[in-house]
Amino acid sequence: MNYMVKIIFLCLSSVLLLFCTPLCSQIKESGPIITGYGEVWSIENPDFKTYPSKEYKAVFDIMNTPETPDQLNRSIETAARFLNMHAQSGVPLSNLKIALVVHNMATKDLLKNSEYRSRFDTDNPNEELIKKLLDAGVTVVLCGQSSIARNVPVSDTIDGVELALSAMTALIQLQDDGYRLIKF
Repeated sequence: MNYMVKIIFLCLSSVLLLFCTPLCSQIKESGPIITGYGEVWSIENPDFKTYPSKEYKAVFDIMNTPETPDQLNRSIETAARFLNMHAQSGVPLSNLKIALVVHNMATKDLLKNSEYRSRFDTDNPNEELIKKLLDAGVTVVLCGQSSIARNVPVSDTIDGVELALSAMTALIQLQDDGYRLIKF
């Protein structure tokens, strides 16, 4: 009986390996715009085409944050994935217009390292990513209402972060300017 179980196990393992190898051989990659963040899968021959000549304008509504302060905010990393996947599909950076509107609990994720460390006793795991996004031309907007409510003045945030009256105001204005809202 034990011998038969081993044979069945080996047969099933071989079948799984045969069918999974093509799927498992593909790896997620970051870049070319934001390296080290925003890894995505390459999609070969999609039926729903991505047009490299189209201008893609997206605004990400970022309000949540991880439970512990030493974790990267994956909602912010979504912007890096958006940039990388489109660039990997042939869309030039000049056709990618991205904005982050940060408010509520995620406000703290915009703090520069020195401020973050003094409040949470750890480095800001989002600082490098946010700097790379800013360097790529991403607009990062801090909600003025959350800034005051959460005691995060714009002077304590990463250089390049812009202050708005409110997240609601920024979201309306960006959508009026043709940005499409992406909320996760």
